[in-house]
Amino acid sequence: MQHLVLACHITGVYDVNRNMTLADNSYELVREWAESVAALKLKGVIFHNSFSDQTCARHENEYISFERIRYNPAFNPNVYRYFVYRDYLANYKDQIKSVFVTDVSDVTLAQNPFIHPLFTANPDALFCGDEPTILENDWMLSHGEHLRAQIQDYRAYEERFASETLLNCGVFGGSFPLFFDFLQQLCALHSTYNHTNKSAYTGDMGAFNYLARTRYNDNLHHGSPVNTVFKSYENDRTDCWFRHK
Repeated sequence: MQHLVLACHITGVYDVNRNMTLADNSYELVREWAESVAALKLKGVIFHNSFSDQTCARHENEYISFERIRYNPAFNPNVYRYFVYRDYLANYKDQIKSVFVTDVSDVTLAQNPFIHPLFTANPDALFCGDEPTILENDWMLSHGEHLRAQIQDYRAYEERFASETLLNCGVFGGSFPLFFDFLQQLCALHSTYNHTNKSAYTGDMGAFNYLARTRYNDNLHHGSPVNTVFKSYENDRTDCWFRHK
């Protein structure tokens, strides 16, 4: 039984977060993530659609491997990655003990989360990143516009959890049974409610917060020691599992 850290790097598609289209075959965008995973001797998998065979061969090692995928433009890359993870993990159910999935270009690992007492003592918990703001903020209200019109109780969820900390889907994980159950539900939400999204927002943060708060709220762990303060660029911190910008 193994622990996995997964990330996805899709290029050739306009990146709404960076306001640009990422260049193909640019390993520098994932280097720090890969090196931080390998330094902790963890198994990391990078799913991609543009690295050359030569790039993969040059950088793969006993800890880091690459999986080529075919991008489906029906979903934004921020959303499509969850289907990639779901389909991959479905083939290895009996081999995986626990999983984290993260952003790849702005997240690095500072500690091995899988051996931390908080993680090992809470096999039924969902661990995730967060941000120093509350759910009811202008960006999230705009971000949730499409889902609010699609999901019957989305507005009620926003009102109920308005003053709670905003969760960030750039880092989340847990023991495999709980994690895979969450991932399947997340994909179902996107398949059902987000495939017609023509807004300027991807819906990934909206769907993640909605699912985590409405169905897993009693089993959530976020903030320290899971993640550093989002967008505070605390690159020297070693007391958290993940550094996120």
